[in-house]
Amino acid sequence: MAGDDCDSSKPKPPPPAAEGAGEVVEGPVAADKALHALGFEFTRIGAREVAGRLPVTDTCCQPFGVLNGGVSALVAESTASVGAFMASGYRRVAGVQLSINHLRPARLGDVVRAQAVPVQLGRSIQVWEVQIWRADPSTGECRDLVSTARVTMLIITNPSKPEEMSTHKASIKKYAKL
Repeated sequence: MAGDDCDSSKPKPPPPAAEGAGEVVEGPVAADKALHALGFEFTRIGAREVAGRLPVTDTCCQPFGVLNGGVSALVAESTASVGAFMASGYRRVAGVQLSINHLRPARLGDVVRAQAVPVQLGRSIQVWEVQIWRADPSTGECRDLVSTARVTMLIITNPSKPEEMSTHKASIKKYAKL
């Protein structure tokens, strides 16, 4: 969400940790199948920031018509995972800890925006902060903080890479050249 970040008072995250991590994807991207199935659209993918938006539909809601907390957790872990994948130089990553606070509801019909930024980019462990905001329907700007999360990612450094990882890497790199 370059130029329209939800929290412009935050300090900028550190530079990318690995070669190839400086690539940035901007524009709509379907980089995560589970999020894409819910209607989530990545708008920026890079080693310093991952951002996107999700319309709150019946599929995303609990029976009371508000965004399901599990969907918020999925958004947090997935955006952090994509960022960690980029920042690690396209190494395999795994979420090892997720802590999320749900602060306000997002209701059916709202649009939420998510932003993930690194707190620490280590060689074997990365920590990401993810904020999910309810967007103002008339301007699209972030209005109310819905959830805030901290995600710890393990960078898997063993040299064997399953075939699906190379396919995922090719997909992300394709979008990183936009």
